[in-house]
Amino acid sequence: MFLKGILDFWLAYAMQNLLGATRLKHKQEWCIKMKAFVSVDLEGMPYVVAPSHLNLKGALYEEARKIATKITFAVADELHKNGFEEVVVADSHGPMVNLHVEDLPEYVEIIRGFPRPLSMVAGVEGCAAALFLGYHAKFGTAKSTFDHTYSGGSIRKVEVNGVEVSEFLLNAYVAGELGVPAIMVAGEAQLLKDDVEKWAPWAETVALKDSLSRVASKSPSMTKIEKQLREAVKNAVAKLEAKKVKPLVAKKPVNMRVTFLVSHFADVAALLPIAKRLDALTVEYTAQSMAEAYKTFELLVLAASGVAALLTQQT
Repeated sequence: MFLKGILDFWLAYAMQNLLGATRLKHKQEWCIKMKAFVSVDLEGMPYVVAPSHLNLKGALYEEARKIATKITFAVADELHKNGFEEVVVADSHGPMVNLHVEDLPEYVEIIRGFPRPLSMVAGVEGCAAALFLGYHAKFGTAKSTFDHTYSGGSIRKVEVNGVEVSEFLLNAYVAGELGVPAIMVAGEAQLLKDDVEKWAPWAETVALKDSLSRVASKSPSMTKIEKQLREAVKNAVAKLEAKKVKPLVAKKPVNMRVTFLVSHFADVAALLPIAKRLDALTVEYTAQSMAEAYKTFELLVLAASGVAALLTQQT
């Protein structure tokens, strides 16, 4: 009996160590992948309702910067507390130099400046998950603050394989092609009801604002928003670890249709050899990957901006 007791003890001890080693290995494998990507826009941020919130010389721009930085810090901090050793933040509105970088923690890597490859999702490669903050609804959405798709000055509609996309869906497709799932979206309520619930129902969502018109909205207190963001991050990370999320992947080759606001933008876009003119405002092209389609789209937007600037000089 004594000998059997000793053997049972050592067997239990060995099994415990084996299980512990297995858990440790799993944890180590998980930690290797623990880099998060966060794309930050301004139009879907709480309290941001005036055009002067959105440009470098605007009277309310500094207020918008503080709001966006506070939102970003709360999300990055909670990601770090839930095991992410690094958080890649892509500053993604306008000139893409909006966040107060001095207020972000040391484990945050910040991508700033424009133009840049993959624009709003630059830096998403190699991350375990993507989160989108301050995002808004696509062009033509009723009672939605600052509704637009990528460029309010030139783009009316963007379609990927026949699906009209918002900036969220466009960017999630790029991330998805690289194997990165969208696990959380915080922004304007109508975007969450439309594209997020339809295309990424597993993603955690936080409504930062409920729009009353294009330039008016209702938002909770910042204290309440921060609590909701932290809870959403916890839930999103738990879903990620439980493999209850998945990358959004567009079928290849990727068909892109871009509808501009005015015909002279389409005139210039049609100069691209791979572009086919469909009507006065729309061009279509095919790309072998979502990244290629996205970069081509960036080029067309920049071309439209160049034409707009040229024509402005002639007036």
